[in-house]
Amino acid sequence: MKASVLFEQGAPLRVEELDLEGPREGEVLVRMAASGVCHSCLHAADGSWKGVPVPIVLGDEGAGTVESVGAGVRELQAGDHVILSWAPTCGRCHYCVIGRPNLCEKRLPGRGLLPDGTTRMALGGKPVYHYGHVATYASRTVVHESSAIRIDPAMPLDRAALVGCSVMTGVGAVLNTARVPAGASMAVFGTGGVGLNVVQGGAMVAAHPIIAVDVKPARLEHALALGATHAVDASKEDPAAAIRRITGRGADFTFVAVGNAPAVGQAADALAPGGTCVVIGVPPTGQTFPLDLRPLVTGERAIVGSSYGSARTREDLPRLVTLYQAGKLKIDELITKRYGLEEANEAFRALAAGELGRGLIVF
Repeated sequence: MKASVLFEQGAPLRVEELDLEGPREGEVLVRMAASGVCHSCLHAADGSWKGVPVPIVLGDEGAGTVESVGAGVRELQAGDHVILSWAPTCGRCHYCVIGRPNLCEKRLPGRGLLPDGTTRMALGGKPVYHYGHVATYASRTVVHESSAIRIDPAMPLDRAALVGCSVMTGVGAVLNTARVPAGASMAVFGTGGVGLNVVQGGAMVAAHPIIAVDVKPARLEHALALGATHAVDASKEDPAAAIRRITGRGADFTFVAVGNAPAVGQAADALAPGGTCVVIGVPPTGQTFPLDLRPLVTGERAIVGSSYGSARTREDLPRLVTLYQAGKLKIDELITKRYGLEEANEAFRALAAGELGRGLIVF
């Protein structure tokens, strides 16, 4: 199989022919149709996140067709169309059984391994690691069966690819993590691929106003097209002051969809009394910010994390597909540009420059 491989953080990716072992028990082999270009992969590639094992095939957002299944797999078969989830689940640990499978205790985050602690890819007889348990920058990949979520075959697979991470993470932060009620005010800090979907989640639940905050005018225009009611250019004015001016008392919910610690401080400062700040973006390793605790206590404000939009993937990913098919969720409008596998480095450059809503690698 052909894949784009990261051999060293900070160095360009290289397309290589890799050996791919077939699926073992409880696993499936998927022929990839498309993969989103995600900021988490950029952070892994440029060295912002430390400790990424190499060589590694990046990509944690994709969709494709099942080619074969391993022993014991009963719910999937060859020909099924699937969205890949970077959060495999065991179905039996504490978090799985209480309905929070995105926190499954059996997952091995950051180690580049499948749930059984091994890899399926090799180059020259040496192991190649899997990013996010799925490794979608590859023509084929082997994943745990819980990472392959069957969907309606009528759903275009290139659009379905984005449901696997950015759509789920953004929309889920609103619907699942924050459970924003109709009429609540929202502000979204960072309107890249995930932030645009936070905006869409707010529009789905009739939040108002929905304030987009960014430093790039083109991104703000994109957010307005997807449901934001106001735009604040944080390079020109204090976003917290602007949000208080628009809402009168601060936002009921703020969402930080960018891996930037100072933005968390701004989002917390922009909260109304009783408000909640939902942190989605993961900053570079070791980045912190000072927090004045007094307003949190006296105003009963809260700061919470949201991983993968608190996803229950077997339920939520097909539901998002249905919403797209019903015209309630926009995905086509998220896609800024399509790339071939050999253009992964250019896709990363454009993402880092803020030129993409979502880039898409197509096979």
